[in-house]
Amino acid sequence: MRTTRLEAFSDGVLAIIITIMVLKLRPPPPEDHSLLRLWHETGNGLLTYLLSFVYIGIYWNNHHHMFSLVRRVSGAILWANLGLLFTLSLFPFTTSWMDETRLANVPVIVYGVNLLLAAIAYYVLQTVIIRHQGEGSPLKRAVGSDRKGRLSPVFYLAGIGSAALIHGHAGAILGLAFFTAVAIVWVVPDRRIEGMVRDQQHAGGDDSSSRS
Repeated sequence: MRTTRLEAFSDGVLAIIITIMVLKLRPPPPEDHSLLRLWHETGNGLLTYLLSFVYIGIYWNNHHHMFSLVRRVSGAILWANLGLLFTLSLFPFTTSWMDETRLANVPVIVYGVNLLLAAIAYYVLQTVIIRHQGEGSPLKRAVGSDRKGRLSPVFYLAGIGSAALIHGHAGAILGLAFFTAVAIVWVVPDRRIEGMVRDQQHAGGDDSSSRS
Protein backbone atom coordinates (compact mmCIF):
# COMPACT_ATOMS: atom_id res chain seq x y z
CA MET A 1 0.00 0.00 0.00
CA ARG A 2 1.38 3.39 -0.96
CA THR A 3 1.66 6.23 1.54
CA THR A 4 -0.72 8.67 -0.20
CA ARG A 5 -3.84 7.94 1.84
CA LEU A 6 -1.93 7.75 5.12
CA GLU A 7 -0.29 11.13 4.54
CA ALA A 8 -3.54 12.78 3.41
CA PHE A 9 -5.41 11.43 6.44
CA SER A 10 -2.65 12.55 8.81
CA ASP A 11 -2.56 16.05 7.28
CA GLY A 12 -6.32 16.33 7.71
CA VAL A 13 -6.24 15.24 11.35
CA LEU A 14 -3.45 17.69 12.19
CA ALA A 15 -5.32 20.52 10.47
CA ILE A 16 -8.43 19.72 12.52
CA ILE A 17 -6.39 19.64 15.74
CA ILE A 18 -5.04 23.13 15.06
CA THR A 19 -8.52 24.40 14.21
CA ILE A 20 -9.98 23.03 17.44
CA MET A 21 -7.21 24.62 19.48
CA VAL A 22 -7.70 28.09 18.00
CA LEU A 23 -11.46 27.88 18.54
CA LYS A 24 -10.78 27.45 22.26
CA LEU A 25 -9.38 30.99 22.49
CA ARG A 26 -11.75 33.42 24.19
CA PRO A 27 -12.05 37.01 22.92
CA PRO A 28 -12.56 39.82 25.45
CA PRO A 29 -16.14 40.98 26.15
CA PRO A 30 -17.67 43.41 23.59
CA GLU A 31 -17.78 46.30 26.06
CA ASP A 32 -14.00 46.33 26.59
CA HIS A 33 -11.66 46.39 23.58
CA SER A 34 -8.44 47.27 25.42
CA LEU A 35 -5.23 45.35 25.00
CA LEU A 36 -5.07 44.94 28.77
CA ARG A 37 -8.43 43.17 28.74
CA LEU A 38 -7.32 41.04 25.78
CA TRP A 39 -4.25 39.95 27.71
CA HIS A 40 -6.30 39.27 30.84
CA GLU A 41 -8.85 37.15 28.95
CA THR A 42 -6.68 35.50 26.31
CA GLY A 43 -3.01 36.02 27.24
CA ASN A 44 -2.40 32.57 28.72
CA GLY A 45 -4.49 31.00 25.99
CA LEU A 46 -2.46 32.64 23.24
CA LEU A 47 0.83 31.50 24.77
CA THR A 48 -0.28 27.91 25.35
CA TYR A 49 -1.86 27.83 21.88
CA LEU A 50 1.39 29.09 20.36
CA LEU A 51 3.41 26.39 22.13
CA SER A 52 1.03 23.64 21.05
CA PHE A 53 0.83 25.03 17.51
CA VAL A 54 4.62 24.89 17.27
CA TYR A 55 4.61 21.29 18.51
CA ILE A 56 1.95 20.27 15.98
CA GLY A 57 3.97 22.02 13.28
CA ILE A 58 7.11 20.16 14.33
CA TYR A 59 5.34 16.80 14.17
CA TRP A 60 3.76 17.63 10.81
CA ASN A 61 7.14 18.69 9.42
CA ASN A 62 8.98 15.61 10.70
CA HIS A 63 6.13 13.31 9.64
CA HIS A 64 6.27 14.74 6.11
CA HIS A 65 10.03 14.32 5.88
CA MET A 66 9.95 10.81 7.33
CA PHE A 67 7.41 9.58 4.79
CA SER A 68 9.46 11.12 2.00
CA LEU A 69 11.67 8.07 2.56
CA VAL A 70 8.80 5.58 2.60
CA ARG A 71 7.29 4.12 -0.57
CA ARG A 72 4.85 1.59 0.91
CA VAL A 73 3.24 1.03 4.29
CA SER A 74 2.20 -2.07 6.19
CA GLY A 75 -0.64 -2.66 8.63
CA ALA A 76 1.77 -2.15 11.53
CA ILE A 77 2.78 1.24 10.15
CA LEU A 78 -0.87 2.26 9.78
CA TRP A 79 -1.60 1.39 13.42
CA ALA A 80 1.58 3.07 14.67
CA ASN A 81 0.61 6.19 12.73
CA LEU A 82 -2.86 6.11 14.32
CA GLY A 83 -1.20 5.86 17.72
CA LEU A 84 0.74 9.04 17.00
CA LEU A 85 -2.38 10.84 15.80
CA PHE A 86 -4.23 9.76 18.94
CA THR A 87 -1.64 11.34 21.23
CA LEU A 88 -1.60 14.53 19.13
CA SER A 89 -5.41 14.68 19.13
CA LEU A 90 -5.26 15.17 22.93
CA PHE A 91 -3.43 18.50 22.52
CA PRO A 92 -6.62 20.63 22.31
CA PHE A 93 -7.82 19.18 25.63
CA THR A 94 -4.55 19.44 27.55
CA THR A 95 -3.81 22.89 26.12
CA SER A 96 -7.29 24.17 26.98
CA TRP A 97 -7.05 22.78 30.52
CA MET A 98 -3.80 24.66 31.14
CA ASP A 99 -5.39 27.86 29.85
CA GLU A 100 -8.62 27.54 31.86
CA THR A 101 -6.74 26.87 35.11
CA ARG A 102 -4.19 29.62 34.36
CA LEU A 103 -1.26 27.20 34.36
CA ALA A 104 -2.06 25.20 37.46
CA ASN A 105 0.43 22.47 38.30
CA VAL A 106 -1.68 19.38 37.57
CA PRO A 107 -2.76 20.52 34.07
CA VAL A 108 0.87 21.35 33.25
CA ILE A 109 1.86 17.85 34.40
CA VAL A 110 -0.83 16.31 32.20
CA TYR A 111 0.34 18.46 29.27
CA GLY A 112 3.89 17.21 29.80
CA VAL A 113 2.66 13.61 29.87
CA ASN A 114 0.86 14.32 26.60
CA LEU A 115 4.10 15.60 25.07
CA LEU A 116 5.98 12.54 26.35
CA LEU A 117 3.39 10.13 24.95
CA ALA A 118 3.52 11.87 21.56
CA ALA A 119 7.31 11.55 21.51
CA ILE A 120 7.08 7.85 22.37
CA ALA A 121 4.42 7.30 19.70
CA TYR A 122 6.60 9.01 17.09
CA TYR A 123 9.57 6.86 18.09
CA VAL A 124 7.42 3.72 17.79
CA LEU A 125 6.27 4.78 14.31
CA GLN A 126 9.84 5.48 13.27
CA THR A 127 10.99 2.11 14.60
CA VAL A 128 8.20 0.21 12.84
CA ILE A 129 9.05 1.89 9.54
CA ILE A 130 12.74 1.06 9.90
CA ARG A 131 11.94 -2.60 10.61
CA HIS A 132 9.58 -2.70 7.64
CA GLN A 133 12.25 -1.29 5.34
CA GLY A 134 14.71 -3.92 6.49
CA GLU A 135 18.43 -4.03 5.93
CA GLY A 136 19.84 -0.79 4.57
CA SER A 137 16.81 1.25 5.67
CA PRO A 138 17.15 4.80 4.26
CA LEU A 139 15.25 6.18 7.26
CA LYS A 140 17.65 4.51 9.67
CA ARG A 141 20.61 6.02 7.82
CA ALA A 142 18.98 9.44 7.85
CA VAL A 143 18.06 9.36 11.55
CA GLY A 144 21.50 8.21 12.67
CA SER A 145 22.06 8.43 16.42
CA ASP A 146 18.95 10.64 16.84
CA ARG A 147 20.39 12.72 19.68
CA LYS A 148 17.48 15.15 19.79
CA GLY A 149 15.01 12.29 19.90
CA ARG A 150 16.82 10.71 22.84
CA LEU A 151 17.24 13.99 24.72
CA SER A 152 13.64 15.21 24.40
CA PRO A 153 12.06 12.70 26.84
CA VAL A 154 14.61 13.72 29.46
CA PHE A 155 13.44 17.34 29.20
CA TYR A 156 9.79 16.26 29.28
CA LEU A 157 10.39 14.28 32.46
CA ALA A 158 12.28 17.22 33.96
CA GLY A 159 9.34 19.50 33.18
CA ILE A 160 6.83 17.05 34.61
CA GLY A 161 8.95 16.61 37.72
CA SER A 162 9.31 20.37 38.18
CA ALA A 163 5.55 20.93 38.05
CA ALA A 164 4.95 17.97 40.36
CA LEU A 165 7.60 18.68 43.01
CA ILE A 166 7.68 22.49 43.10
CA HIS A 167 4.37 23.72 44.46
CA GLY A 168 2.80 26.89 43.17
CA HIS A 169 3.12 28.86 39.97
CA ALA A 170 6.92 28.59 39.92
CA GLY A 171 6.83 24.84 39.36
CA ALA A 172 4.36 25.15 36.48
CA ILE A 173 6.39 27.90 34.82
CA LEU A 174 9.62 25.91 35.16
CA GLY A 175 7.90 22.88 33.67
CA LEU A 176 6.69 24.91 30.70
CA ALA A 177 10.23 26.28 30.30
CA PHE A 178 11.52 22.72 29.80
CA PHE A 179 8.74 21.99 27.29
CA THR A 180 9.48 25.22 25.42
CA ALA A 181 13.20 24.38 25.28
CA VAL A 182 12.42 21.10 23.51
CA ALA A 183 10.25 22.93 20.98
CA ILE A 184 13.04 25.43 20.29
CA VAL A 185 15.53 22.60 19.72
CA TRP A 186 13.21 20.88 17.24
CA VAL A 187 12.29 24.09 15.40
CA VAL A 188 15.91 24.33 14.27
CA PRO A 189 15.89 22.66 10.84
CA ASP A 190 17.13 19.08 10.78
CA ARG A 191 18.48 18.46 7.31
CA ARG A 192 19.42 14.79 7.69
CA ILE A 193 16.30 13.41 6.02
CA GLU A 194 16.22 16.20 3.44
CA GLY A 195 19.78 15.31 2.50
CA MET A 196 18.88 11.63 2.21
CA VAL A 197 15.91 12.45 -0.05
CA ARG A 198 18.14 14.58 -2.29
CA ASP A 199 20.76 11.82 -2.45
CA GLN A 200 18.14 9.28 -3.51
CA GLN A 201 16.75 11.62 -6.14
CA HIS A 202 20.21 12.18 -7.55
CA ALA A 203 20.83 8.43 -7.52
CA GLY A 204 17.67 7.87 -9.52
CA GLY A 205 15.70 6.17 -6.74
CA ASP A 206 18.02 3.21 -6.33
CA ASP A 207 16.75 2.63 -2.78
CA SER A 208 13.18 2.00 -3.85
CA SER A 209 13.54 -1.74 -3.42
CA SER A 210 14.46 -1.29 0.24
CA ARG A 211 11.34 0.81 0.86
CA SER A 212 8.80 -1.65 -0.50
